[in-house]
Amino acid sequence: MNFLTEIVLSAIIGLSIFLSYPFILMQKLNRKASLFLTAIAMGILIFLISDIFSDVTLILYDKTLYGYGTNLAYDILFTTSLFVGFFMLYAFEFRSKAELKPVHISLMISIGIGLQNLTEGLVFGSVANLIGFSGIALVIFTGFVIQNITEGFPIGVPFFGDKSNVKSFVPLLFLIGGLPTIIGGSLGYYFNSVNFDLIFDGLAIGSILYIIIAMGAIIFRDYEKSLKGSIYIGIFSGFLIGLIVNLF
Repeated sequence: MNFLTEIVLSAIIGLSIFLSYPFILMQKLNRKASLFLTAIAMGILIFLISDIFSDVTLILYDKTLYGYGTNLAYDILFTTSLFVGFFMLYAFEFRSKAELKPVHISLMISIGIGLQNLTEGLVFGSVANLIGFSGIALVIFTGFVIQNITEGFPIGVPFFGDKSNVKSFVPLLFLIGGLPTIIGGSLGYYFNSVNFDLIFDGLAIGSILYIIIAMGAIIFRDYEKSLKGSIYIGIFSGFLIGLIVNLF
């Protein structure tokens, strides 16, 4: 596969996030539906962390200590990236005493997803260069496209009920979440390394973890007790959606 073809395919993966945009435009939701959909988005993000870390474990854990031994240099690199990913969003939120607006929450989510998509681009670019668009590369491409469609949902959820800003900000935030796939594809086609993967996986997990905490604080802050079951089911459903999508 030549470089131009790989870039086009990486763009399809990254920009498939826009396929969720029509759903985000649906604004006629009551409070129960809004909380339920936010909970689903939270569940999807929880699954993304588990999905990313499953890739990290393949690097961190070697064959010593019955498979549980790790490489100290890799541990330090990953942990440092995890720390940076979490606390850069912490600094972003607490730089001001004002409450976060929907656009700020969506921005944080898009940054976390963008970091995760950068690693996806690295993987796809590397595989595409090695074997072309066939076999495992085709499977990876299909899986990443399907997964990216679901990733647009968490970015748009904070705008439910905010009709004035959804059309102004969501497309830009989708680009922040999706374009890193193209950047990663470009880098991965010519160069990839274990260190790259650990750095960006750590940044992605740290930032997504912070986002999950922030979304949880919103969901459980002023909800009616009667909605508790819907929220729990929504979180579980989001995780299940991520799992099912990842099977393809």
